[in-house]
This record gives sequence, C-alpha cells and structure tokens, in this order.
Amino acid sequence: MIATSNLTLSFGPRVLFKNVSLKFLPGHCYGLIGANGAGKSTFLKILAGEIESTSGEVIIDPKDRIAVLQQDQFAFDAYSVLDTVILGHKKLYDLMQEREALYAKPDFSDEDGVLAAHLETEFADLNGYDAEAEAATLLKGLGIDEALLDRQMAELEATQKVRVLLAQAMFGNPDILLLDEPTNQLDLKTIRWLEDYLMRFNNTLIVVSHDRHFLNDVCTHIVDIDFGQIRMYVGNYEFWYEASQLAMQQRKNDSKKREEKIKELEAFVRRFSANVAKARQATSRKKLIDKLTVDDLPVSSRRFPYVGFAPERPCGKVVLRVKDLNQNVDGEPALSHFNLEVNQGDKIAFIGENDLVKTILFEILAGEMVADNGRYEWGTTITMSYFPKENSQYFDTDDNLIEWLRKFSPGEDSDTFIRGYLGRMLFSGEEALKPARVLSGGEKVRCMLARMMLSGANVLMLDEPTNHLDLEAITALNQGLIKFPEVVLFASHDYEFVNTIANRIIEITPGGIIDKVMTFEDYLEDEAVNQLRQEYYHGEHALRL
Repeated sequence: MIATSNLTLSFGPRVLFKNVSLKFLPGHCYGLIGANGAGKSTFLKILAGEIESTSGEVIIDPKDRIAVLQQDQFAFDAYSVLDTVILGHKKLYDLMQEREALYAKPDFSDEDGVLAAHLETEFADLNGYDAEAEAATLLKGLGIDEALLDRQMAELEATQKVRVLLAQAMFGNPDILLLDEPTNQLDLKTIRWLEDYLMRFNNTLIVVSHDRHFLNDVCTHIVDIDFGQIRMYVGNYEFWYEASQLAMQQRKNDSKKREEKIKELEAFVRRFSANVAKARQATSRKKLIDKLTVDDLPVSSRRFPYVGFAPERPCGKVVLRVKDLNQNVDGEPALSHFNLEVNQGDKIAFIGENDLVKTILFEILAGEMVADNGRYEWGTTITMSYFPKENSQYFDTDDNLIEWLRKFSPGEDSDTFIRGYLGRMLFSGEEALKPARVLSGGEKVRCMLARMMLSGANVLMLDEPTNHLDLEAITALNQGLIKFPEVVLFASHDYEFVNTIANRIIEITPGGIIDKVMTFEDYLEDEAVNQLRQEYYHGEHALRL
C-alpha cells in the first residue's frame, strides 16, 4: 500500500495540486489521467521519492519495495541486458555481486563460509536462484531475444532499451509498481502481453498513459488530476468518461427531479456493470462498480472540446478510385502499383510500420504531391478536407486566431460566429486573440480540426490527428469521427481510435497491400490475415500502429 496525506505541490504562485489525501491498495490498478501539464508524471515522481512535495507526505510501509519505470535510456549503458533487469531489485543485485565476489576469493576462509551460509539464506529468501530465469521470461514477453541477454545496453536500439527498462521495473514482483507511459514504442503483440501480465499483478499498480485501450483493459480505478485537485473513482477510463459526461449533463438539466436523475444514473451503472464482462479484469471491477452509489460517480470540471463534422451533402456512388500509383523516395519505392477503390460509408484506417508511406499517399490524394506515375480520381460529388501530419506552414502568420480561422470560413465570417467555433475548441475570451504562430502543438491541432469542421466536407482525410492531443481532445475527436456519416481515411497510432472508427483496414506492407472490410480487433485475430502478413513480411512480424 502507498498513501498520501495532505500532499501539496506548487511552483511559485502556480499550484499543481493541493491537500491530496489518497490511498492506493494492493490488487488494484490506478490509471492517472489529467490534461497536458496537469502534473501526472510529477505526481508519480513524488510517490517514487524522486522529488519532494511542497508540503504533506507520502506514506509507504518500510517493508514494501517500490519500482519505477526509468525514463533515462542511457543510465544503464555500462551494464548487460540481464544485469539491467535484475538491477530493478537493487538489494538482490547487490547481494548477487557480494555472493559472486565471495566465491571468487582465492583464499576462502572459515569465516567466509559462515558469511556464505548467511548470504545463501538471504539469497533464497529473495528468490535469487530464479532471478535470471524470471528476467529472461520478462524480456522474452517484451520482445527481447535471448541472444541479447549478455549484450551491453549501449549496443541496443532505443526501442529495445525501452523494453529492457520496462522489464527492470516489473522484475522481482515489487510491492508498488509505478509506470509512466509503459506502452510507448511497443508493438501490439507486446502491449497485449503487458496487459495480461499487469492484470495478473496482485500488488499496487499506478500508471500514467495516453493509451485509452490500455487504460480500459487494465485499470480498476481512475485518478483524475483536475484543476489543482486529485480525485479517485472506481472503474476504467471508459466508465469515468461516460459517467462524468452523464453527470455533467444531469447537472445542467435543472428541470428534472432529483429522483429522475438518480434513476438514470443508476441505470447507467447497471448497464456498465453488465458490459464490463468483456474486460479481462471483469470480476474485480464489477464488484467495485456494484458497490457504487450515485454520489460516487465522477463529477469532473474538465473541459472537453466539441468536435462535430457536418457534411453539406452526402457522397455519391463514386468516392475515390486509385489506379497503379507509384512513388519513389530516394530511389526506393514507397508506393508500388497501389490500387484503391473507396466506397460510400467507408472509414478506412491505413496501417503499416512505415509512416512515411502513409503520409506520401495522403499528400498525393490531397493534391500536395505529384505521383511519379499512376492516377487517382475523386467523385464529382466529393468535397475533401485534409488534416496533414505536419501543420506548421498553416501557422506561419501574425494573424490572431479569429483572423486565422476567418480565412477558412467564407460563408460566415462574423466575429461572433468565429469566436463561437473557437470556443468549441477551448479558445474562449482573450485566448481567441492569441497570435497563431505562438500556439502549442495541441492548440494547433485543435485549430486544424476547427478548420475541417467549417469545410462541410463529405470526405475527411487525417494523418495522425491525435498527435499532441490530451486524452480529452482525443476522446472528443474519436466521438466526432464515429458520428460522422460519410467517408473517413486516416492513419493513427491510437488503438482505441482505430478500433472504434474504422470499418475497413488497409495495411501497406513491403510485400503488398492487405485490404479487409472488418474492425481492427477482428483484423488482428483473423488467421487468414496473419498468414498473409507472414507472407508479405517474409516471416512473423509484429504489428505496430
């Protein structure tokens, strides 16, 4: 168990959180969420003892061992892969070194024998005899080949180092495990293995992640950092989001009687409890949810942008035809004889490990790049709006946001109308007068989405639209694209985003194109698809979004 008592952190006049008193219990996974800059990683560092709070305290049983996912990929370059993992349990590692040094002595004395007996007892108590086997098992599950165990960390690629450091944190069954973005740079097979492992983890787990699918699968509680406060709620991220939105709507609707509100909220809890069976932590989570009262439901002051796309007209029968498209990059083929026919109602997720290929395809279809050869044709009824991966050119101006957005609103350009749109995207009051060129990455993305909403397009093409967005904005965009009635072509590294929007998957591989009308989850499980992937990748190949 780990707890906080009246924990406060401030930097000068800025207070990140104040008087936080929470208890994190064994057997539960706590997902820590909050807007960008809210202090999620900082809170985790305070729990780990890496930085001090302004006031208050962190309470940990002296017998409990805490483990943290290290962020410095170069910190263990002098160690082997196997030693790096075992270093996750520093007491055990030091004992192993002492034990090896003792047995290596050329003049082993009787006193050394007595010491050795004590060391062996302690070594066994710490499960030292199984340490290397446990480390190897963790590394294998995380995709690190056995041949790399004796390699120096300095010899590994960055993606491999991330996996080793994750194994280090998990090694030795720590009493308290703190993970900051553990799914970064992992392929989907490895993420699933990690989810399964953590759902069997019986001690205290606290995790920061922007991966909603991961939070939904693993978490029993959500800990929300919101406007200087930190509150804990039962359920996964999906439950937290839906419950908070429902509670917010109920608060706004004062005309309803309290009894009616209570009945609706209770019905929501029952519905979620019934559906939670699809989650792999269903039993424990359902028990928790069944104990909820209406007063326990999340009441968040978090601001969600409004994302809604309204096409001016529906798509006709012909949407898009692509024939024998070819494009080389630095003399190497990026697209080779690429063919595609897009149909009414298609929401296509383009996947594949080479992000550049997807970007090139989108730029060609958007008319921003000329293909080496081949052709494409949009239908006569089609109006297309494009969200590029790189948007800096759009903001190279001294215009404020009202002036900037007015350029993309030829039909209605009054200040009131433009301010209304900006308000939807959380630019209210004086924020609407910000110079466009000083916006953060997330603010630029929200502006680009507002631009798309104003277009009235019936085909939306988006290249990595969730980059730079916080969970609230990602969720809002996700819902907006689910509700959009026409055609969507997109690429994303967000599992939940792809799985809930796409009804067709196109994977661009070195050996050819795999095109399947199915959800992403079905695509991953389809045996015929897996065989085709092995053929096109010339062997088993883990999929990375």
